[in-house]
Amino acid sequence: MTAVTQPTPGPQPVTALSHDEARRIALRAQGLLGAPDRRAGVRGVLRHLGAVQLDTISVLARSHELVPYARLGAVGRTAVEAAYWNATPPDAPAPRPHSFEYWSHAACILPIEEWPHFAFRRRARRAKGHRWHVMEDSARSCAAVLDRLTADGPLTTSELGGGRKGGEWWDWSETKIAVEWLLDTGEVVCTRRRAWKRVYDLAERAVPDALLHDDLDDATCIRRLVAQAGAAMGVATRADLADYHRLKAEQVDAVIADSGLVPVEVEGWGKPAWADPAALATPPRGRHRTTLLSPFDSLIWDRPRTERIFDFTHRLEAYVPRPRRIHGYFAMPLLAGGRLVGRVDPAREGTTLVARQVSMRDAKAVTPMAQALREAAGWVGCDDVRVERCADPKLATALRTELTRTSDR
Repeated sequence: MTAVTQPTPGPQPVTALSHDEARRIALRAQGLLGAPDRRAGVRGVLRHLGAVQLDTISVLARSHELVPYARLGAVGRTAVEAAYWNATPPDAPAPRPHSFEYWSHAACILPIEEWPHFAFRRRARRAKGHRWHVMEDSARSCAAVLDRLTADGPLTTSELGGGRKGGEWWDWSETKIAVEWLLDTGEVVCTRRRAWKRVYDLAERAVPDALLHDDLDDATCIRRLVAQAGAAMGVATRADLADYHRLKAEQVDAVIADSGLVPVEVEGWGKPAWADPAALATPPRGRHRTTLLSPFDSLIWDRPRTERIFDFTHRLEAYVPRPRRIHGYFAMPLLAGGRLVGRVDPAREGTTLVARQVSMRDAKAVTPMAQALREAAGWVGCDDVRVERCADPKLATALRTELTRTSDR
């Protein structure tokens, strides 16, 4: 890091970062460089990242499981679920949840402490009056849901009466529209799931009293989320900061000066950037994690940022017609040595992890790819790995040889 002496338009950068320094700062901020905090575990990962994206796709595992796995290693999958959804202590008169679901970068698991900071979004939803669907009789339908939850306690959509009218998945029933609207506006909350189904509860019953309020004004909420995003990314452009919790650029502009983040200059970025002062205090050092990443991992969920930091273009192709896919249905990037050096589209057949399609940057990626595949296989209960396709025949042979060698250990 070198001091900047020449004036530039806008806020004066406090320091200049090389491209590699910015990359390492981002990795450390995301918990992928340095010793993991195993004592804090999955809950610590959630608090540090501020948001873990949810998605229905499950190949090796669901994305919210893959995120802590990438940082902590083979933590048990049941332990991951318990860390998110089990209150502490569960048998107390008023058990305290650790998380809740809400709209952040997308549908995300969020630390329960952040409930007050999404008041601005709840207010915006109320002011709009609807989101995707319009109820036939909103007052009656919402009252019916609230009455059921009051009388019967936490319930899933099925227990409330069913989620669909019988058509496509988006053809929601009036009850489903009502409960999701109440979730959007904060009268209902989801603090746990059961068999992947949201369990809805009254916010006044589930959210701790000290957090159950919408007293914070919009600027205070957004300032906190910008600061949190900056800490989770280490160094970021305005667009990066906005994307993390899906804020508007003008919302970021309005609070950035008071967010605690400091302006910096990053080699090759070509745009103003801001950094968390704590990220600048000490050089990022330590062990690099070798792992496969969910496409929804917060390290790479912002595709332009991923290209800028890692020179790696990645797209989720799950919703691309099969003939047009390049890298596969759920291609997972390979992180090794602090760089993205390959990707694999995995599947499971019994106790075999199948690498349906593999690509690697060069021969140096072969050993890390084999290591990541073996570790992932063990984590999901597979005892063998099979490579189906690899664009480079020489690298394919080398990978199969390395997998055979490591299986004999």
